[in-house]
Amino acid sequence: MKELIIKVEGMVCNGCENRVQNAIKQIEGIENVVANYKEGTVTITAKQEINKEIIKEKIEDIGFNVI
Repeated sequence: MKELIIKVEGMVCNGCENRVQNAIKQIEGIENVVANYKEGTVTITAKQEINKEIIKEKIEDIGFNVI
């Protein structure tokens, strides 16, 4: 398993967490996603190597910023 932690700006509530989690879960190979708006992080677990650019695009497409 591979794990990646990404810093994300703009999440302010549980709804934001859910939007980010649902967007990332659509990516093939993603096992688990946990967004935390209080810490401004998203923790992603996948079976294989994680393509950071695809994840960044998904997050930015729904209106948040990857730091």
